[in-house]
Amino acid sequence: MAAGALIREAKEEDLLRIIHINMVSLREHYPEYFWRDHLRYWGKAFLVAEVDGDVVGYVMTRVERSIGYLSRLLPKKVGHIVSIAVHPDYRRRGLGTKLMSEAERRLKEVYGVKEIYLEVRVSNEPAIKLYEKLGYEKVRRVKYYYLDGEDAWIMAKEV
Repeated sequence: MAAGALIREAKEEDLLRIIHINMVSLREHYPEYFWRDHLRYWGKAFLVAEVDGDVVGYVMTRVERSIGYLSRLLPKKVGHIVSIAVHPDYRRRGLGTKLMSEAERRLKEVYGVKEIYLEVRVSNEPAIKLYEKLGYEKVRRVKYYYLDGEDAWIMAKEV
């Protein structure tokens, strides 16, 4: 499991390793300024998983103001899980769960969000199972969401 893993706030010097993990783990990539902006504006919930001094996973979040996807009455602060990945050599150890749980806690306690949402490829069954285990529900399918044409599920939960 994730014993011995440290979950901490990302730092500027972690960004190259975070971007590397993104490149080897996911098909969606962002320019460096995008990562820096998220670290600058929402750094209390931009987290890394560190094992034996090495960054092996991350979760990048942001805070938005919208009516959300669940209780669509009034605009509120909504947390967005923009990207999460664990290096392939460190998967299936509970690190994704630890990253998500701590990001959710910080989005709620530090930033005051009432709901958290994310997008996930419809084919990414392991991730969908993780999110469902954490209490997320599928709220909408978005056709052709990804650049390669794959659909995405929007999944959300109240916090």
